[in-house]
Amino acid sequence: MSRVLRPALLLLVLLGAWEAYARLGSVDDFLLPAPSEVARALADDRSLLWHNFAVTAGEVLLGIAVAVAAGLACAIALHFSRTLRVTAYPLLVASQTIPIVIIAPLLVVWLGYGLAPKLVIIALICFFPVTVTALGGLGRVDPDHRKLMRTLDASRLQAFRRVEAPAALPSLFNGAKISVAVAVIAAVLAEQAGSSDGLGHLILQSIPQFETARAYAAVAVLSAFAIVLFGALALGERLLLPWAHRPEGDVT
Repeated sequence: MSRVLRPALLLLVLLGAWEAYARLGSVDDFLLPAPSEVARALADDRSLLWHNFAVTAGEVLLGIAVAVAAGLACAIALHFSRTLRVTAYPLLVASQTIPIVIIAPLLVVWLGYGLAPKLVIIALICFFPVTVTALGGLGRVDPDHRKLMRTLDASRLQAFRRVEAPAALPSLFNGAKISVAVAVIAAVLAEQAGSSDGLGHLILQSIPQFETARAYAAVAVLSAFAIVLFGALALGERLLLPWAHRPEGDVT
Protein backbone atom coordinates (compact mmCIF):
# COMPACT_ATOMS: atom_id res chain seq x y z
CA MET A 1 0.00 0.00 0.00
CA SER A 2 2.87 2.36 0.72
CA ARG A 3 4.00 2.10 -2.91
CA VAL A 4 0.61 3.49 -3.93
CA LEU A 5 -0.11 5.89 -1.09
CA ARG A 6 3.22 7.69 -1.11
CA PRO A 7 3.15 8.67 -4.82
CA ALA A 8 -0.56 9.54 -4.51
CA LEU A 9 0.16 11.79 -1.53
CA LEU A 10 3.02 13.48 -3.37
CA LEU A 11 0.77 13.98 -6.40
CA LEU A 12 -1.90 15.61 -4.23
CA VAL A 13 0.66 17.95 -2.69
CA LEU A 14 1.97 18.94 -6.13
CA LEU A 15 -1.55 19.49 -7.47
CA GLY A 16 -2.41 21.58 -4.42
CA ALA A 17 0.66 23.74 -4.92
CA TRP A 18 -0.17 24.09 -8.61
CA GLU A 19 -3.77 25.08 -7.82
CA ALA A 20 -2.64 27.69 -5.29
CA TYR A 21 -0.05 29.15 -7.66
CA ALA A 22 -2.53 29.27 -10.57
CA ARG A 23 -5.16 30.98 -8.39
CA LEU A 24 -2.92 33.35 -6.47
CA GLY A 25 0.00 33.87 -8.84
CA SER A 26 0.42 36.39 -11.63
CA VAL A 27 0.28 33.87 -14.50
CA ASP A 28 -2.75 34.15 -16.78
CA ASP A 29 -5.12 31.22 -17.10
CA PHE A 30 -4.41 30.77 -20.81
CA LEU A 31 -0.75 30.14 -19.94
CA LEU A 32 -1.20 27.97 -16.85
CA PRO A 33 -4.71 26.75 -16.04
CA ALA A 34 -5.45 25.48 -12.55
CA PRO A 35 -5.84 21.71 -12.03
CA SER A 36 -9.53 22.28 -11.35
CA GLU A 37 -9.88 23.87 -14.82
CA VAL A 38 -8.05 20.91 -16.36
CA ALA A 39 -10.40 18.53 -14.53
CA ARG A 40 -13.37 20.48 -15.88
CA ALA A 41 -11.97 20.22 -19.40
CA LEU A 42 -11.54 16.46 -18.92
CA ALA A 43 -15.23 16.22 -18.10
CA ASP A 44 -16.61 18.73 -20.60
CA ASP A 45 -14.47 17.58 -23.55
CA ARG A 46 -14.46 13.87 -22.77
CA SER A 47 -15.96 12.88 -26.13
CA LEU A 48 -13.42 14.94 -28.06
CA LEU A 49 -10.57 13.69 -25.91
CA TRP A 50 -11.67 10.07 -26.23
CA HIS A 51 -11.93 10.25 -30.03
CA ASN A 52 -8.44 11.70 -30.36
CA PHE A 53 -7.03 9.41 -27.69
CA ALA A 54 -8.19 6.33 -29.63
CA VAL A 55 -6.21 7.55 -32.63
CA THR A 56 -3.06 8.31 -30.63
CA ALA A 57 -3.24 5.10 -28.60
CA GLY A 58 -3.33 3.00 -31.76
CA GLU A 59 -0.31 4.85 -33.15
CA VAL A 60 1.63 4.42 -29.91
CA LEU A 61 0.92 0.70 -29.58
CA LEU A 62 1.82 -0.05 -33.18
CA GLY A 63 4.89 2.19 -33.04
CA ILE A 64 6.20 0.48 -29.90
CA ALA A 65 5.62 -2.93 -31.48
CA VAL A 66 7.62 -1.89 -34.56
CA ALA A 67 10.38 -0.39 -32.39
CA VAL A 68 10.68 -3.51 -30.23
CA ALA A 69 10.81 -5.84 -33.24
CA ALA A 70 13.33 -3.69 -35.12
CA GLY A 71 15.40 -2.94 -32.02
CA LEU A 72 15.61 -6.59 -31.03
CA ALA A 73 16.60 -7.62 -34.56
CA CYS A 74 19.28 -4.92 -34.64
CA ALA A 75 20.61 -5.91 -31.21
CA ILE A 76 20.87 -9.57 -32.24
CA ALA A 77 22.70 -8.62 -35.45
CA LEU A 78 25.15 -6.42 -33.54
CA HIS A 79 25.63 -9.13 -30.92
CA PHE A 80 26.52 -11.80 -33.48
CA SER A 81 28.82 -9.64 -35.60
CA ARG A 82 31.68 -7.79 -33.93
CA THR A 83 32.52 -6.12 -37.25
CA LEU A 84 28.99 -4.81 -37.58
CA ARG A 85 29.00 -3.69 -33.95
CA VAL A 86 32.23 -1.74 -34.32
CA THR A 87 31.09 -0.21 -37.60
CA ALA A 88 27.41 0.52 -37.03
CA TYR A 89 27.08 1.16 -33.30
CA PRO A 90 28.73 4.62 -33.36
CA LEU A 91 26.43 5.59 -36.24
CA LEU A 92 23.46 4.32 -34.25
CA VAL A 93 24.44 6.57 -31.34
CA ALA A 94 25.06 9.53 -33.65
CA SER A 95 21.60 9.10 -35.18
CA GLN A 96 20.05 10.00 -31.84
CA THR A 97 21.54 13.49 -32.02
CA ILE A 98 19.35 14.37 -35.03
CA PRO A 99 16.24 16.26 -33.85
CA ILE A 100 13.15 14.42 -35.02
CA VAL A 101 11.49 17.73 -35.91
CA ILE A 102 14.03 18.04 -38.76
CA ILE A 103 13.04 14.82 -40.50
CA ALA A 104 9.35 14.70 -39.52
CA PRO A 105 8.23 17.04 -42.36
CA LEU A 106 10.25 14.96 -44.85
CA LEU A 107 8.53 11.78 -43.67
CA VAL A 108 5.16 13.45 -44.14
CA VAL A 109 6.15 14.47 -47.69
CA TRP A 110 7.44 10.99 -48.52
CA LEU A 111 4.76 8.91 -46.80
CA GLY A 112 1.75 11.22 -46.73
CA TYR A 113 -0.53 12.21 -43.87
CA GLY A 114 -1.66 8.69 -42.98
CA LEU A 115 -0.47 6.27 -40.35
CA ALA A 116 2.90 5.39 -41.92
CA PRO A 117 4.92 8.55 -41.05
CA LYS A 118 3.62 8.51 -37.48
CA LEU A 119 4.69 4.89 -37.01
CA VAL A 120 8.12 5.68 -38.42
CA ILE A 121 8.60 8.67 -36.11
CA ILE A 122 7.49 6.75 -33.01
CA ALA A 123 9.62 3.75 -33.97
CA LEU A 124 12.68 5.93 -34.62
CA ILE A 125 12.45 7.53 -31.17
CA CYS A 126 11.72 4.24 -29.35
CA PHE A 127 14.16 2.13 -31.37
CA PHE A 128 17.37 3.25 -29.65
CA PRO A 129 16.56 2.37 -26.00
CA VAL A 130 15.29 -1.07 -27.06
CA THR A 131 18.44 -1.77 -29.08
CA VAL A 132 20.87 -0.58 -26.42
CA THR A 133 19.25 -2.40 -23.51
CA ALA A 134 18.77 -5.64 -25.47
CA LEU A 135 22.36 -5.54 -26.70
CA GLY A 136 23.59 -4.94 -23.17
CA GLY A 137 21.51 -7.85 -21.89
CA LEU A 138 22.89 -10.19 -24.55
CA GLY A 139 26.42 -9.26 -23.51
CA ARG A 140 25.86 -9.71 -19.76
CA VAL A 141 25.80 -13.49 -19.69
CA ASP A 142 27.50 -15.38 -16.88
CA PRO A 143 30.86 -16.59 -18.27
CA ASP A 144 30.36 -19.91 -16.49
CA HIS A 145 27.21 -20.46 -18.52
CA ARG A 146 29.14 -19.87 -21.72
CA LYS A 147 31.79 -22.34 -20.63
CA LEU A 148 29.12 -24.90 -19.83
CA MET A 149 27.61 -24.57 -23.30
CA ARG A 150 31.05 -25.01 -24.88
CA THR A 151 31.65 -28.05 -22.69
CA LEU A 152 28.38 -29.51 -23.96
CA ASP A 153 29.57 -28.84 -27.51
CA ALA A 154 26.60 -26.53 -28.16
CA SER A 155 26.51 -24.57 -31.39
CA ARG A 156 26.54 -20.77 -31.46
CA LEU A 157 22.83 -20.73 -32.19
CA GLN A 158 22.06 -23.18 -29.39
CA ALA A 159 24.06 -21.10 -26.91
CA PHE A 160 22.12 -18.03 -27.98
CA ARG A 161 18.75 -19.76 -27.67
CA ARG A 162 19.45 -21.51 -24.37
CA VAL A 163 21.54 -18.93 -22.48
CA GLU A 164 21.94 -15.53 -24.09
CA ALA A 165 18.35 -14.86 -25.20
CA PRO A 166 16.77 -15.70 -21.80
CA ALA A 167 19.41 -13.59 -20.05
CA ALA A 168 18.55 -10.61 -22.28
CA LEU A 169 14.78 -10.71 -21.69
CA PRO A 170 14.81 -8.55 -18.51
CA SER A 171 16.87 -5.92 -20.34
CA LEU A 172 14.47 -6.06 -23.28
CA PHE A 173 11.58 -5.35 -20.93
CA ASN A 174 13.52 -2.42 -19.47
CA GLY A 175 14.03 -1.01 -22.95
CA ALA A 176 10.35 -1.43 -23.74
CA LYS A 177 9.40 0.40 -20.54
CA ILE A 178 11.70 3.27 -21.44
CA SER A 179 10.16 3.35 -24.91
CA VAL A 180 6.67 3.60 -23.44
CA ALA A 181 7.68 6.76 -21.58
CA VAL A 182 8.89 8.50 -24.73
CA ALA A 183 6.42 6.98 -27.22
CA VAL A 184 3.61 9.36 -26.26
CA ILE A 185 5.94 12.32 -26.81
CA ALA A 186 6.89 10.89 -30.18
CA ALA A 187 3.22 10.49 -31.09
CA VAL A 188 2.54 14.16 -30.27
CA LEU A 189 5.48 15.27 -32.42
CA ALA A 190 4.34 13.02 -35.25
CA GLU A 191 0.77 14.31 -35.16
CA GLN A 192 1.87 17.92 -34.98
CA ALA A 193 4.03 17.37 -38.06
CA GLY A 194 0.97 16.47 -40.08
CA SER A 195 -2.34 15.05 -38.90
CA SER A 196 -6.04 15.79 -38.67
CA ASP A 197 -6.68 13.63 -35.59
CA GLY A 198 -4.99 12.61 -32.37
CA LEU A 199 -4.14 14.25 -29.08
CA GLY A 200 -1.06 15.92 -30.55
CA HIS A 201 -3.23 17.57 -33.19
CA LEU A 202 -5.75 18.54 -30.50
CA ILE A 203 -3.02 20.18 -28.40
CA LEU A 204 -1.76 22.07 -31.45
CA GLN A 205 -5.27 23.34 -32.14
CA SER A 206 -6.25 24.15 -28.56
CA ILE A 207 -3.39 26.48 -27.62
CA PRO A 208 -3.98 29.12 -30.37
CA GLN A 209 -7.69 28.98 -29.50
CA PHE A 210 -6.85 29.82 -25.86
CA GLU A 211 -8.26 26.45 -24.79
CA THR A 212 -5.19 25.76 -22.70
CA ALA A 213 -7.10 23.71 -20.15
CA ARG A 214 -8.14 21.36 -22.95
CA ALA A 215 -4.51 21.06 -24.06
CA TYR A 216 -3.44 20.24 -20.50
CA ALA A 217 -6.28 17.71 -20.29
CA ALA A 218 -4.91 16.01 -23.41
CA VAL A 219 -1.46 15.89 -21.80
CA ALA A 220 -3.00 14.37 -18.66
CA VAL A 221 -4.64 11.65 -20.77
CA LEU A 222 -1.31 10.94 -22.48
CA SER A 223 0.49 10.73 -19.13
CA ALA A 224 -2.12 8.37 -17.70
CA PHE A 225 -1.87 6.18 -20.80
CA ALA A 226 1.93 5.98 -20.52
CA ILE A 227 1.68 5.06 -16.83
CA VAL A 228 -0.84 2.30 -17.60
CA LEU A 229 1.39 0.89 -20.36
CA PHE A 230 4.43 1.04 -18.09
CA GLY A 231 2.53 -0.79 -15.36
CA ALA A 232 1.28 -3.40 -17.82
CA LEU A 233 4.83 -4.10 -18.97
CA ALA A 234 6.06 -4.31 -15.38
CA LEU A 235 3.27 -6.78 -14.57
CA GLY A 236 4.00 -8.77 -17.72
CA GLU A 237 7.67 -8.97 -16.78
CA ARG A 238 6.78 -10.18 -13.31
CA LEU A 239 4.47 -12.88 -14.68
CA LEU A 240 6.59 -14.03 -17.63
CA LEU A 241 10.00 -13.76 -15.98
CA PRO A 242 9.50 -14.72 -12.33
CA TRP A 243 13.06 -16.01 -12.19
CA ALA A 244 14.39 -12.54 -13.00
CA HIS A 245 12.16 -10.65 -10.57
CA ARG A 246 13.89 -9.46 -7.45
CA PRO A 247 11.93 -7.39 -4.90
CA GLU A 248 13.63 -4.12 -4.13
CA GLY A 249 14.57 -3.45 -0.56
CA ASP A 250 12.62 -0.70 1.14
CA VAL A 251 15.22 1.70 2.48
CA THR A 252 13.68 4.10 4.97
